[in-house]
Amino acid sequence: MSIDFYNKNADQFFNDTVTADVSVLRDRFVRELPPSASILDAGCGSGRDAKAFVDLGFNVTAFDASAEMVARAALHADCPVLHLTFDEMSWDSEFDGIWASASLLHVPRASLVPTVARCRQALKPGGVLYTSFKYGDADRAKDGRHFTDLNEDLYQDILTEAGGMQVVELWRTADVRPGRQDEMWLNALARRAD
Repeated sequence: MSIDFYNKNADQFFNDTVTADVSVLRDRFVRELPPSASILDAGCGSGRDAKAFVDLGFNVTAFDASAEMVARAALHADCPVLHLTFDEMSWDSEFDGIWASASLLHVPRASLVPTVARCRQALKPGGVLYTSFKYGDADRAKDGRHFTDLNEDLYQDILTEAGGMQVVELWRTADVRPGRQDEMWLNALARRAD
């Protein structure tokens, strides 16, 4: 459902998000990484953040489930952009950090635990996962997309069930896009514990 939305609305979504300023969020993530870290931008959308990480000197791999977004991100980000879904992730201890900004929120709630476990497996021991979800506790569809909303307790439950991850920080922010400041987000940093 969500993939079809992004394939059909790729140009509009690219234009609406490529200049959104999430540098404050990226800075919090980067502080947890070693110099020259390897980063996976998971569900990279426009490639905005992948490009920012490349520009900071990190080794970046990105992926998205939407073929149309992959095409746009590959032109924008100046790094490898793969066409795959979270279910197709098979990396093993390869990344110092995974950046999953506004992407895991499209994973159905019943699939979040195994998806977070695959993210954990892709991280090197001590690696850091950044995620962001719309704040709440609902499962909902809007404009042809599925959303799984999380609050702090629900996030912690998923992390506990996935195993091997510890919360570094949880915090809320308002949406940075114009006209959406009333939408709240749950941001999270978690570290692979072994």
